Amino acid sequence: MDRPENYPSITVLICTLNEEEGLPDILTKIPQWVDEIILVDGHSKDRTVEIARELCPSIKVLYQPGKGKGDALRHGIKHADGAIIVTLDADNATDPKEMPKFIEPLLAGYDFAKGSRFVRGFPPNKPKHRILGNLIIIITFNILFFRRYTDLCSGYNAFRNNAIKEINLWSPDGFENEPLINVRVRKKGLKVIEVAHTDSGRLRGEVKESSWRQGFKAIKTIVRERFRG
Repeated sequence: MDRPENYPSITVLICTLNEEEGLPDILTKIPQWVDEIILVDGHSKDRTVEIARELCPSIKVLYQPGKGKGDALRHGIKHADGAIIVTLDADNATDPKEMPKFIEPLLAGYDFAKGSRFVRGFPPNKPKHRILGNLIIIITFNILFFRRYTDLCSGYNAFRNNAIKEINLWSPDGFENEPLINVRVRKKGLKVIEVAHTDSGRLRGEVKESSWRQGFKAIKTIVRERFRG
């Protein structure tokens, strides 16, 4: 696909921690018209960084100052130069070919294109306990923040750089990745659209954190932020 004439500069942001197995799949699918690719690495012990540089010599590699995906996301957003930032998962669960679906709404006036794995129903490869956990998370958010979202934890998102950098993405209790971004975006009053995307699930490598721990942290974040001034 050639670069659409109306596209501003685009940054793709990927966070990694020991993702040498899945990273080649994602990097080779990123469109050539992307202006900047940032990889924020959590000090991987494998060849994640080396493979990234071999496959994409122009990639900007940053090492996150703290721990966790949330810290990595915040660090990458801080250093992104593109007018639009698109976040992708390093485990190949997000397909870069779907990026135009996220970029077009931003060109139409939205600030944040929020990915959803569940708009079209539950992915057949998603374990039942993960589906249940996501339902509890999204119901909690919708009740407390008066929304009708279908997903809060998708790693596929796109946002205007200038809009996201106006939001305080630092939390004294820890930065809990996508749920906190969604909460802060809602509290800031940014214009949000939910975008359906394919969820292939993790194809290679190991899950870094248990689903129950992720779910508990997400719900804790939502409740805390709702009643914080």
